[in-house]
Amino acid sequence: MYLGLDIGTSGVKAVILDALGRVVAQATTPLSVSRPHELWSEQDPDAWWGATEATILQFPSVLRAGIKGIGLAGQMHGATLLGIDDRPLRPAILWNDGRAFAECAELEASVPDLRNIVGNIAMPGFTAPKLAWVRRHEPEIFEQIKTVLLPKDYVRLCLTGEKASDRSDSAGTLWLDVGARNWSDVLLAATGLTREHMPRLYEGAEVSGSLRAELAARWGMDTVPVAAGAGDNAAGAAGVGVISDGDALLSLGTSGVIFVATRDFRPNPAGAVHAFCHCLPDTWHQMSVHLSAASCLDWAGGLTGLDVPALLAAAEQAGAAAGPELFLPYLSGERTPHNDPHVRGAFLRLSNETDPGRLAVAVLEGVAFAHADGLAALRAAGTRIEKLSVIGGGARSRFWGTVFASVLGLPLDYLDGGEVGPALGAARLANIATTGAEPSEICTRPLVRETILPDLALAERLAPKVEKFRAAYPALKRF
Repeated sequence: MYLGLDIGTSGVKAVILDALGRVVAQATTPLSVSRPHELWSEQDPDAWWGATEATILQFPSVLRAGIKGIGLAGQMHGATLLGIDDRPLRPAILWNDGRAFAECAELEASVPDLRNIVGNIAMPGFTAPKLAWVRRHEPEIFEQIKTVLLPKDYVRLCLTGEKASDRSDSAGTLWLDVGARNWSDVLLAATGLTREHMPRLYEGAEVSGSLRAELAARWGMDTVPVAAGAGDNAAGAAGVGVISDGDALLSLGTSGVIFVATRDFRPNPAGAVHAFCHCLPDTWHQMSVHLSAASCLDWAGGLTGLDVPALLAAAEQAGAAAGPELFLPYLSGERTPHNDPHVRGAFLRLSNETDPGRLAVAVLEGVAFAHADGLAALRAAGTRIEKLSVIGGGARSRFWGTVFASVLGLPLDYLDGGEVGPALGAARLANIATTGAEPSEICTRPLVRETILPDLALAERLAPKVEKFRAAYPALKRF
């Protein structure tokens, strides 16, 4: 059996697969996010480790004893700063933190070739601008930095004692030459760092270390190999077989992503499209990224006093295109296509007739409209997408799927186990690393449980709302 760990923003999730790739067990431990100032988003790295151990210990000892390998996936971009004792110097600065916007412009000015090297615009969510911010605003901490790790790689350090990362996750730091799949000395120097501050690089299915003996004894496991793993989106893609040129998925987690696998490096920074290494050798991918997706449902549920299932039920009862209400889902700013950390969300066109159901519908529609903007940016880059596999927690709602399919104009394939998300891919990478199997044999596409086709009549009713949604952004950004 193989254990996949996903170090997410809202929680640590674990899944155990058997030798045939079937899900045997799942467990989750929640995490919280600290937002001490406007634009800030932070977590305690030790909370990741505590949640990881708590999640693993939820599994019965008989399952733990049968694990042959471990794989890691995790939230990307988080700046985890370690001192000489390998302890965190401050809370980790997360992917949806927007404080380093000024440092982005300075990085691009200091390295004019930056976008060609990394294939991306310098955005506040990436890791390098965060280090430039710390260098300027917390110089006493910056001077103590021995190592910078991404969130899942801090958990790896706790698991194995090794400082290592994979290329898919490291591509989101702005320190990687993404085409060459190696650290860039020029970009590291621009933030006052060297390769000595960086972990060793591996492909996702390579072994990066072994479980420490004391942990193995405590958990009733062998000192099994730990695969390098992947950033959350690449891991999610590997889990559902999105590994070949043109394969595409829609991920509806805390954030939302349209992900397309590519056989070569195809950057399009002008459209705020991300181009990163995939977690398998000689493979890359493009993404449109939307900072708030399923997180909008938790937020709206808090406003209306409904839990997420009740919110979805209220939305379905009201019906798509039920009213004129619009929701702009920019609760943490936005990446594709706007690259705007300052813009914030809004409800528009409310009336006396607006009720919780219509608010809920507006939230679901608004998230779908934002992804339609992302799809347009991908297409402007020359990417062709014919259908999308759906993964993540948002995959549980068929009603939302109907809205998405109609807005995007694409069929959506709902896969058996698609809601498992990145932990599934992490476990598959553990299998490959442990057995030496071919990725094409392990990272296979699950059975399609259901395909949701675009509803042309619904698409026609929603089209005017999409136009109003797009017209609202330029006005909203002025506030």
